[in-house]
Amino acid sequence: MAAKDVPPRWDRKMQQRLARGEAAALGELYDRFASLVHGLAHRVLGDEKAADTLTREVFAHLWEHPETYDPKKGPLRTWVADVTNRFAVQRLRDSEAAALPRGGNSLTALERKVRRASVAARADYIVHSMPAPLRAALDLAYFQRRDYRQTATDLGVTEDEARRRLRLGLQLLSTAHDAGTPPEHGGAV
Repeated sequence: MAAKDVPPRWDRKMQQRLARGEAAALGELYDRFASLVHGLAHRVLGDEKAADTLTREVFAHLWEHPETYDPKKGPLRTWVADVTNRFAVQRLRDSEAAALPRGGNSLTALERKVRRASVAARADYIVHSMPAPLRAALDLAYFQRRDYRQTATDLGVTEDEARRRLRLGLQLLSTAHDAGTPPEHGGAV
């Protein structure tokens, strides 16, 4: 494994501590990732109480199954976000399916709703995880409707650098759609 592929030391140690059953490790994990988990859950479910419940369930799962984290697949933060997204999407699918009348059209609409919620949550995660310079450029371009020249001026960078930041930020965001397809029914969580 190349040096850049080695997960951060904290991630490896945290997984080991959780596997040993250290309650303090769960507290540290919660302190570090509770806002991420709750935010993603709320984004998918659209309900504060449901997000609170799901947050507790996610941390219970992380506590009970630390071995499901594979450091080779990415940082612990990404694993926590993926588990949260899977749980939230499944909860949304279950609650919406229970409320649907029988029929194929309503199931298709449900799957579209689940996909949209999953993509939106993934996009939120990507934006909040990207480096601050990329996030600042996207914020200026999208929310403040600045073009790349105005963005460059506002950020105090060259126009080429502003274009590069915008391009990289948009490339990162484009992956939200690719990863936004929920797992099949009955998939491992």
